[in-house]
Amino acid sequence: MLTNDPLPEHPAPDNPSGKLILLRHGETEWSKSGKHTGLTDIPLTPRGEDLARGAGKLLGGYKFSLVLTSPLQRARRTAELAGLHAEVDPLLVEWDYGGYEGLTTREIRGELGYNWSAFTHGVIRGETPGETVEEVAARASRVLTRVLPAMVEGDVALVAHGHFLRILTAVYLRMAPRFAAQITLDAGSVSVLSFYREQPAILAWNYGLELPLVPSES
Repeated sequence: MLTNDPLPEHPAPDNPSGKLILLRHGETEWSKSGKHTGLTDIPLTPRGEDLARGAGKLLGGYKFSLVLTSPLQRARRTAELAGLHAEVDPLLVEWDYGGYEGLTTREIRGELGYNWSAFTHGVIRGETPGETVEEVAARASRVLTRVLPAMVEGDVALVAHGHFLRILTAVYLRMAPRFAAQITLDAGSVSVLSFYREQPAILAWNYGLELPLVPSES
């Protein structure tokens, strides 16, 4: 996904004091079943709405200087139910899965005959062009050029999607984008990134109403 969003006039600040709060949207029917949900715009389930409200209860102590949300309804509704007044940023949309949109990992592996993963093998063209993991990371990098200066003024919240937020975290931590394959993120969960001794760090990860018993499928 290309963007004409300009780069800032000044470099990223060093060691900003604010926190970066990541809120993955609540459950949808597709996330519940493990389907790859990229640009398909589907609503939250009733449980997804409950998860969003629960996430909002975790955010009361933060002082937000900036709140951004993906334009897709599952993220916008999550922000609303969490009590966040969010500005829409098109760069926060989920990974474009191309021809694998709407399919589970099990279905894709059954079709290909090997242990496919989006991070290792990528996606194919479909009704949408699809993106490489590096292209998603480039979008995440653009978001961070806006986020880091705002973290000087206060905390920042991003309401978005599982794969995108995992890749953004890898970029924030100055790791390779594919590091995101080693971290999972559940629907409706809250994570907190910050700086610790001048280094980008994870303060809390995948925090929600209940601890996950199995890795997230999407």
